[in-house]
Amino acid sequence: ELIPKLDLAKKHISSQLHVNLPDIEVRQLVATAIILKGLGAILFVFGHGFGALLLFVYLLVSTPLLYDFYNYRPNEPQYSVLLGDFMQCVAQCGALIFFVGMKNSMPKRQLRRKAPKQKS
Repeated sequence: ELIPKLDLAKKHISSQLHVNLPDIEVRQLVATAIILKGLGAILFVFGHGFGALLLFVYLLVSTPLLYDFYNYRPNEPQYSVLLGDFMQCVAQCGALIFFVGMKNSMPKRQLRRKAPKQKS
């Protein structure tokens, strides 16, 4: 199911950039997507900003390939399903950007030195 979508995207990108793109092995693409999604999710759950970045890269690359609503007419039934899923992924990208922004805006925790006890 991914091969025709990948070929179509490759043709479109190569025609726009006037560059021949190398052949992409679908198994390697799927393995990379699984690694990005898995590692990003684990790091994100533990509150690390790099996990959010990995998930953002995964969504940025996979969303236009998997949810290609732009290849269908609005009156076709697949259009609304794909558009809904596409918009959900765009909202997830926005949430990840918000997470990184909030994480960077919070001041780092500074350790306070204990005040020395006065001798009496």
